[in-house]
Amino acid sequence: MALPRTYDSQNCSIARSLEIVGDRWTLLVIRSAFEGVRRFDDFQDALGVARNVLTDRLARLCEEGVLRRVRYQERPDRFEYRLTRKGVELWPVIMTLLKWGDRHYAPDGPPVLVGHAGCPGLLTDRLTCDHCGRPLEPHEVDARPGPGSTAT
Repeated sequence: MALPRTYDSQNCSIARSLEIVGDRWTLLVIRSAFEGVRRFDDFQDALGVARNVLTDRLARLCEEGVLRRVRYQERPDRFEYRLTRKGVELWPVIMTLLKWGDRHYAPDGPPVLVGHAGCPGLLTDRLTCDHCGRPLEPHEVDARPGPGSTAT
């Protein structure tokens, strides 16, 4: 029996949110957008996702106002996908999920450390800098290889 895509019978904000971001490819598309990926082929290269699946997820995120499609070239028309304000509001969710995964599923240590750009500090579970104490926003962080990184 297949799981339903919607949760119409549930009056629950978590269930409603899961209708939009509740599958792995969607969350990975959003993660990649936070990493600066904007173009279809770059999403596909970063994720290794089938074109039809990626097309569906990008269209759905645009329909829901999480991403917006912006033309960057004419003849032929080419588009990129940018996070909207609604999309940027998912940053604490993505970072909290990352920190949870680091604690429970990164036996060699976090593969990526989220740092406070221009500061030696790292992002805490409370989304602050562990060095200067500032609350951090997505545009104030950078990615650094962690002890569990496979990058050489």
